Amino acid sequence: MSRLGFLDALVRSEPFRVFQIMLGALLIPVAGIVGLISPAPIGIVIFGAGVALVFRNSRWARRRYLFYTRRHPRVRRAVDIGLMRGKRRRANAGASAAAASLTKPASDPTSPPMPQV
Repeated sequence: MSRLGFLDALVRSEPFRVFQIMLGALLIPVAGIVGLISPAPIGIVIFGAGVALVFRNSRWARRRYLFYTRRHPRVRRAVDIGLMRGKRRRANAGASAAAASLTKPASDPTSPPMPQV
């Protein structure tokens, strides 16, 4: 078996998946402790890594998270902002609105007329 095949089989094995869930569950409370001790926001990064490990390996946790965010739309909006989802859509909408405002004539009657090129 090649080395890559061995690593792939190891990562997909049930004991390693359980280990990743336990590691993620351990990182979540450790993030709170590190966040209190450290002046830098490293606790947020550790918390994100823990949650990512749990969500990646646990269907139950993913289902509970989706149920919770559907039930509480404010939480979903906060998570979307935190993950910067939809930023590209908002940026494109803002760029098209700015371009449209540049091509419209001035509606203020006190502004001097713009020269036509």
